[in-house]
Amino acid sequence: MDGVHDLGGRQGFGAIPLKGDEHPFHAEWEARAYGMAQSSAGDLGWNIDWFRFCRELIKPADYLARSYFDHWMLILAAELIDSGYMNMDEIKSGAASFVPETGYPPDTASGARAYVRDPISFSRDMDSGPLFSIGQAVRGKTATRSGHTRLPGYARGRNGTITAHHGGHVLPDASARGERAAEHLYTVSFPASELWAEAAGRNDRVYIDLWESYLERA
Repeated sequence: MDGVHDLGGRQGFGAIPLKGDEHPFHAEWEARAYGMAQSSAGDLGWNIDWFRFCRELIKPADYLARSYFDHWMLILAAELIDSGYMNMDEIKSGAASFVPETGYPPDTASGARAYVRDPISFSRDMDSGPLFSIGQAVRGKTATRSGHTRLPGYARGRNGTITAHHGGHVLPDASARGERAAEHLYTVSFPASELWAEAAGRNDRVYIDLWESYLERA
């Protein structure tokens, strides 16, 4: 999505603070937020693209002011209300009226571990062949429709080279709308100097996985 939610980030908001460690959680509530969000992912109406799109629907002022896992809790509440599992009265009171089916979600540590060992595959068989080939020069499209997308703003209108073809994969843009569609997925290599002027003269490259509709021939 365009705006402050762009997955590549936006400039002008100061330096990114580094925590100096690799711990994923820095407070107990963050771990709980992560666990609650992961537990909700088993619902048939849930998918990762819908989760990301809900995050992009947060008002820009709130998006910039809230911390990462605070976003997650806001998204989780919105998704559970949208799916009919929760209402605002329950959120305000802190007391749930919904009673889940016995055994789901898993109510033991061993049950939870067994559940997550069955990963979801997003690869799909395609009826048509790929439009692009390895080694071909391509450009990130500048025109995109509103809604969720995995094409970062900094790669739009920039030239790169196809370095890998991964076959068909679920298209995030459609998945976020509840539609079932798949496209060929590629890894595209961009010279860093093509993406950012300050990288001129450097040999660094950036590799981005991009769907076919994000690209055009250069």
